[in-house]
Amino acid sequence: MKTEFKEEQQFRQWWVWLLLLSIGSLPITAYYFKFESNKTMTKDDVIVFVPLYILFLLFFFFLKLKTNINKDTVSLIFFPLYKKSVKWTDIKSAEVLNYGFVGGYGIRLWTKYGTVYNTSGKIGLAITLNNGDKFLIGTHKEEELKAIIQNIKSLHE
Repeated sequence: MKTEFKEEQQFRQWWVWLLLLSIGSLPITAYYFKFESNKTMTKDDVIVFVPLYILFLLFFFFLKLKTNINKDTVSLIFFPLYKKSVKWTDIKSAEVLNYGFVGGYGIRLWTKYGTVYNTSGKIGLAITLNNGDKFLIGTHKEEELKAIIQNIKSLHE
């Protein structure tokens, strides 16, 4: 099937990386400067912590939200965590909207939009399935997505 809409998003906000790097640097800083000497990390703790922390950073670096929409399906991949594909015949409604703040980025459960998949921003494609389930996919291509959704809706009417 020819893809009508394709978007890839990653966590590349400077403040996210500042936060991730700051959190990881605290235990290492405590070890090297011997803060609270009776509670500092040992050399063995650092040997275990540093590789795990590097894996954690790599996980965030490679975390990617991919959206593909064509005349038959809407699919999303939140690599490496989740994959979903829905046929347009199973979709009751699809609307590009401003969903505001839903408690953060990533995969947000139990929102009024169902499960929200996003990496930043507040614009997304809200989908309600025929069975009542809902989910929302964040986007940075609002106008392009609106045009594609309108075109695909007209095909299925």
